[in-house]
Amino acid sequence: MTEHKTDTDILIVDDKPENLRLLSDILKSQGYGVRLLRKGNMVMSSVLNYPPDLILLDIMMPETDGYEVCRQLKADEKTCKIPVIFISALNDVVDKVKAFSVGGVDYISKPFNTEEVLARVKTHLTIQSLHKELQHKNAELEEKNIRLQEALDNIKNLQGMLPICSVCKKIRDDQGYWNQIEAYLKIHSDILFTHGICPECAEKTYGNEVWYKKRKQDCDRT
Repeated sequence: MTEHKTDTDILIVDDKPENLRLLSDILKSQGYGVRLLRKGNMVMSSVLNYPPDLILLDIMMPETDGYEVCRQLKADEKTCKIPVIFISALNDVVDKVKAFSVGGVDYISKPFNTEEVLARVKTHLTIQSLHKELQHKNAELEEKNIRLQEALDNIKNLQGMLPICSVCKKIRDDQGYWNQIEAYLKIHSDILFTHGICPECAEKTYGNEVWYKKRKQDCDRT
């Protein structure tokens, strides 16, 4: 089989060296990164320090069996999302049901079939990748919703009754300070201002200026 290197990190936990060697060879042949452990009671510390993308976990191990290891993983918020595939020579339905009940996502029976191992591993890595992508999209959507809500809140601020001076046209804010209209709107919205002059104000301000009269005559002719 051809090796294609990937960034995927898979943790294999089994007390039998021959099983570790066989599974490691199968996965490495496809370019997967592999870590090996022989004791169940070492899993939590290893996973907390370096969280893998997937765990292949033997059931029958001394001291701490696979069921208990999986319970510990699922009880910790830092490790509960890591998919666990159980590996075991136990083929009884009760054992398989228990494996799923403690949080396993799949079950591979011994002796191993290479095609089955690779197919199940690939499937759950794909699911995990899609789950992470969905989480990322949800986080982006949540951030956009927050920004939208902030914009709506700013708009609502502008929709209320605004105390405005009838002489100078300044606006009183919530703290009691009087601000120019431009300054107030800049604070409470994303509006950008450009300055010009309306025809009425232009007439009042420049009506007697020669250049203004000439410009007005030119505009009237056009």
